[in-house]
Amino acid sequence: MEHRLDQRDQPWVMRTYAGHSSAAASNALFRRNLAKGQTGLSVAFDLPTQTGYDPDDPLAAGEVGRVGVPVAHLGDARALFDGIDLGAANTSMTINATAMWLLALYVTVAEERGVPLARLSGTTQNDIVKEYLSRGTYIFPPGPSLRLTTDTIAWTVLNCPKWNPVNICSYHLQEAGATPVQEVAYALSTAIAVLDAVRESGQVPPEQFADVVARISFFVNAGVRFVEELAKLRAFAALWDELTRDRYGVTDPAARRFRYGVQVNSLGLTEAQPENNVARIVLEMLGVTLSRDARARAVQLPAWNEALGLPRPWDQQWSLRMQQVLAYESDLLEYPDLFAGSHVVEALTASIVDGTRAELAVVANLGGVVAAVDSGYLKGALVASLAERRARLESGADVVVGVNRFTETEPSPLTAAGAVPVETVDPAVERAAADAVRAWRDARGRASDKAAAKDALDRLLADAGTGANLMPATLACARAGVTTGEWAGALRQVFGEYRAPTGLSGGAGAGNDGRGLAEVRDRVRATAAELGAGRLRLLVGKPGLDGHSNGAEQIAVRARDAGFEVVYQGIRVTPEEIVAAAVAEDVDLVGLSVLSGSHLAAVPAVLAGLRAAGRADLPVVVGGIIPAADAEELRRTGVARVFTPKDFALTVIIDELVSVVREANGLPG
Repeated sequence: MEHRLDQRDQPWVMRTYAGHSSAAASNALFRRNLAKGQTGLSVAFDLPTQTGYDPDDPLAAGEVGRVGVPVAHLGDARALFDGIDLGAANTSMTINATAMWLLALYVTVAEERGVPLARLSGTTQNDIVKEYLSRGTYIFPPGPSLRLTTDTIAWTVLNCPKWNPVNICSYHLQEAGATPVQEVAYALSTAIAVLDAVRESGQVPPEQFADVVARISFFVNAGVRFVEELAKLRAFAALWDELTRDRYGVTDPAARRFRYGVQVNSLGLTEAQPENNVARIVLEMLGVTLSRDARARAVQLPAWNEALGLPRPWDQQWSLRMQQVLAYESDLLEYPDLFAGSHVVEALTASIVDGTRAELAVVANLGGVVAAVDSGYLKGALVASLAERRARLESGADVVVGVNRFTETEPSPLTAAGAVPVETVDPAVERAAADAVRAWRDARGRASDKAAAKDALDRLLADAGTGANLMPATLACARAGVTTGEWAGALRQVFGEYRAPTGLSGGAGAGNDGRGLAEVRDRVRATAAELGAGRLRLLVGKPGLDGHSNGAEQIAVRARDAGFEVVYQGIRVTPEEIVAAAVAEDVDLVGLSVLSGSHLAAVPAVLAGLRAAGRADLPVVVGGIIPAADAEELRRTGVARVFTPKDFALTVIIDELVSVVREANGLPG
């Protein structure tokens, strides 16, 4: 007993990532979760909010309220946090390109309620670099985006000292293929770019720079290889301490502490035998809680059914209870670090540290993380790493239980016929949100309100053209009733928009993975010859605002390796642009990737466009997180094939694409 702590550790902040449909519905969910013992809020915003569009914008069609809550103006923010004490809450907001705007709305609601800014506690993710590499919800080019991050950090340090203004996010890097070394190296490279930008801006006095470092937090991923994840986080902590001491001269060890929150790996959850996801989630949670010296400060767990669709409140409760059992029933929090002095953990940690230092040097030699994004180096490295990971899965070198091994199963009562294992979003939500934002603008019709909104936007435009901190002008917009789309639209006028590199040009493929790929190459060549074409041409399209491009990129790389000529325009392409490209490039097949749940809106729009263009004969296939009933509906509308996460073997998928081309052209199988 002498090895126990004198006092049991306090548990980490417990969150569930939540938000959908509307501000009012999400507020009700927040309140229920808090009543069940959740100790922090984690707000998911829908894609229009994340990418700066109002619910009635044509580009928002099919996306409103699907992967998060729509917040179009101050009224929505008031409703979202209704009845929640913002002075006591710890609120994490997963928002990046529009982080300054959402923070301004949050601050304005707090001001209206008389809550001092010094009491506000929480986090805005605000890491735009990983958006260029993995998640895709960027708006502006890297330079202006980094300025928005810098301005937000400077303003919060001076005005809102308990707020974490940036949450350097390696979570999506791991999902995009990053190895532990790449995840740590690219996240630290982003942190260097952010800290350098704040220091060079001169907005924070040098004597307060330690306060900037102390408010930098990280958001990491934890996969099922929990021993490796534990070592990764110990390496992360050691390197962060070294970096902030040596590069930035921070002498206070408390300010140098590695502060991170975590969501365990959602994309590692499986559609096949989804009950296995519970074991995966628990193991992944252990990787970020077992080691006291590198324990997460906040944890949010996905639900067992996220590979099937939107979790229900009961599913989120189950995930919360997993955390509570570990924190309150087990004896984990009664002991010092369990791995101090472990030769295995120390050696693995040292290996990740050494590899990270080498990769940090590569990024530095390229000119830093922004230059490495622009050059395509980082994206290409992630695409190549993910291709290698997929190849190991297909070969069976990496085992995923229920997917590529131990696939025999009993029927699950959790997903039995007649069960509704996921939450559904009523299509009326989008119409209601569009009507509501129009009504909000109409309510500004009085001359004084209209003038206030115009003056605030004019100030934002003017300040964006100078070196002024943009947070005061953004707060003025929030108070004047400006909408999300109006705020982002004004900055688009000054900063422009950005198209990130796709990573395909340098993306390594699977090479010759054996007889399977060779046979598919032969089918591709034979089919092209029978059609009298030089090569089969595949268009890979990402309609709508969904930025999760990992699957689309891996299909594009494997199709290219199999002999297809691939046309890939990147993310956030309209149905009209996809149709135009398909016609202009005279492709043989269109493949659409939709992971945001908007497939029943986006896919029919493409099919209708092809019919209008006289190419109803052109076959279309779709991939994404698509429930069985929706897949059947898509097939009824004319989709040739529907692929879901259970279809993990890329070469098999490419072979099926060849079959689709042959069927569409009346060729024998």
